[in-house]
Amino acid sequence: MQQESLIEYGSRRVIITITAIFCALLEIVDTTIVNVALNDMRGNMGATLSEIGWVITAYAIGNVIIVPMTSWLSQQFGRRNYFAASIIIFTISSFLCGNATTMWELILFRFIQGLGGGALLVTSQTIITESYPPEKRGIAQAIYGLGVIIGPTLGPPLGGYITDNYSWPYIFYINIPIGVIATLLTLQFVRSPKYAEKKSVSEIDFLGIILLAMCVGSLQYVLERGQEDDWFSDPTITLLSITSALSLFFFIWRELTYKNPIVELRVLKNGNLRVGTILSFILGFGLYGSTFIIPLYTQGLLGWTATQSGMLMIPAALTTAFMMPIIGKMLEKGVPQQYLVAAGMFLFFVYSFWGYKIITPADTGADAFFWMLIVRGVGMGLLFIPITTLALSSLKGQQIGQGAAFTGMMRQLGGSFGVALITTFMSRQNQFYRNDLVGKLDTNNPDVMNRVHGLQHSFIAKGMDPGTALGSGYKVLDYSITKQAAAMSYMDVFLYLGLMFLICIPFVLMVKGNKKQGKLDPSAMH
Repeated sequence: MQQESLIEYGSRRVIITITAIFCALLEIVDTTIVNVALNDMRGNMGATLSEIGWVITAYAIGNVIIVPMTSWLSQQFGRRNYFAASIIIFTISSFLCGNATTMWELILFRFIQGLGGGALLVTSQTIITESYPPEKRGIAQAIYGLGVIIGPTLGPPLGGYITDNYSWPYIFYINIPIGVIATLLTLQFVRSPKYAEKKSVSEIDFLGIILLAMCVGSLQYVLERGQEDDWFSDPTITLLSITSALSLFFFIWRELTYKNPIVELRVLKNGNLRVGTILSFILGFGLYGSTFIIPLYTQGLLGWTATQSGMLMIPAALTTAFMMPIIGKMLEKGVPQQYLVAAGMFLFFVYSFWGYKIITPADTGADAFFWMLIVRGVGMGLLFIPITTLALSSLKGQQIGQGAAFTGMMRQLGGSFGVALITTFMSRQNQFYRNDLVGKLDTNNPDVMNRVHGLQHSFIAKGMDPGTALGSGYKVLDYSITKQAAAMSYMDVFLYLGLMFLICIPFVLMVKGNKKQGKLDPSAMH
């Protein structure tokens, strides 16, 4: 079987594994590292808030367009060549991003960087999976999972440190030395599987490529910009939603009827892969959603710095890192994947409910988050490897790459859906709670008036005249209402995220495991 010939041993396997993990880390750290530097970029470039948002959107669109095509592109050009080319594109565009002088240059280079980066994630996973014999793949996925789980957490503190101590272009320049080393190691050590002959240009599914790019590009734009542009009251959002739906329909029809499809949808006939794809979406929703909301809360309501909120996430990432090899071993010993996934989902529910209980408008301390985030770290470890293993467990050869592309794309889209839905939900809840609280401020209520007069007297004592002091008293009251409404919105997000994971548990337990899994056949991994 062609796959066996790719199994590596000894130091060669170690070097290939390290190369692949570095590339996965490069890609993932880059999705979150810019978040904390956006303010500095905005100041430097004189950009508006909505323009600066494009720095993240452009990268995500490039990423999501390329991921489903990676298996086909690996076939066309050979996996090693394609992987090396992706690292080179990523590295050069990182340099160009750091040197960009206008906002639109930066956005263009970020899009190109996303096209290079999308391949790094999925291809590095396939390379690691195929370098290990089937019985060792639980450990292989544990090692790969380290990069995927730790990456989003490393980004903000690293970005905060670089931005505070140097300047924002260095968050891109840091990729250059790693990219050069990874390219050299890839060309030297990574091997390509022997695929069937390449397609001639006339057989290439160009229509499929165009429809796929239109579908996921439009969808990603809608998800990233919807809340800011007020969803379907904006003609661009409406048009792109229709474009995305229609191009998805025609894309599926094209891929199922064309003899050389760019994305092999038939691989989804595999039941385990279908389940793994859905679970990857939910995992992305939880992983990126919770990584997005905690810094937002700590910086927005508690007034922490970017570095402080980044540092808060590190113990949880280390916990996940510690859990990965243990879970890999459990899978090798034959513990059913669905039990581990169910346990991970339950822990994620515990973490979310804990978050719901500890959130306050102003005085939640860093120590209150510690154990809650440790629980999240354990839960994430229990989710990532078993989902990946389950998804790829009964695939062979070329199908592994195709399966990894599906689960990778769904995890990214799950993250985009998560962030978009959380942002929309929070702004709606915020407005609702604010109106509710303001409605309860009755000027005939003696408690309310005592509070206002107390504030007025304290401002008069600081030398204000009574009229100005009264106005300032009302402002303080308004500010505390705003904070209270925001805190209640965050509480709701935690509660509903937790319930979403809790509801999924019975469905996960109904999934049939791999019958042949005497020890694990995780040709399944992600």
